[in-house]
Amino acid sequence: MSTHNMKVDSREGVGSNVVKKLRYDHILPGVVYKRGQETVAIQVPEADFMKTYKAAGSTSVINMKKKKKTYPVIIKEIQRDPVKSNILHIDFLELDLSEKVKLFVPVNLLNKDNIRLQPSVLAQMLEHVEIECLPADMPNTADVDVANMVYGDSFFVRDLDIAKDSKLTMLTDEDMVVCSLLEPSGMSTA
Repeated sequence: MSTHNMKVDSREGVGSNVVKKLRYDHILPGVVYKRGQETVAIQVPEADFMKTYKAAGSTSVINMKKKKKTYPVIIKEIQRDPVKSNILHIDFLELDLSEKVKLFVPVNLLNKDNIRLQPSVLAQMLEHVEIECLPADMPNTADVDVANMVYGDSFFVRDLDIAKDSKLTMLTDEDMVVCSLLEPSGMSTA
């Protein structure tokens, strides 16, 4: 389990005028929620969040420091502007390190730039898979090596490296296609 640190402050006030001013000042609004507890409004400098997000992604534990307390959290959702794609709001989930958590893990196609059969088209059907595990067992990615694929080959969720990990439960159907290698259109093998 990789962990990262990030400082946040409590957010005073709610409403569109308050969050517009925060965003103008390059501060991102967010919330931290935990089952059975009240949601807490927070704010974090955009540069600090982006640095942490680049390192942690959505599958690493972040030690969120607020005042003198530290909370283990993961990024649950990032809301973006549909046109500009800039971040509007962040939802964090506070973790109980002894309870399992459901999360989406990005699929990583290893060696996709080194596929031996060329020319070819690699079609990726799944970007993420959903799993359930303890926070200490969260993988950063779900990997599969595609270097030796031939035309018509497909990899399924069951072929991902994390599918064999007994510490986690795969929630995405193991028979779903992750990727396929296709012959470029206009070519024939005859």
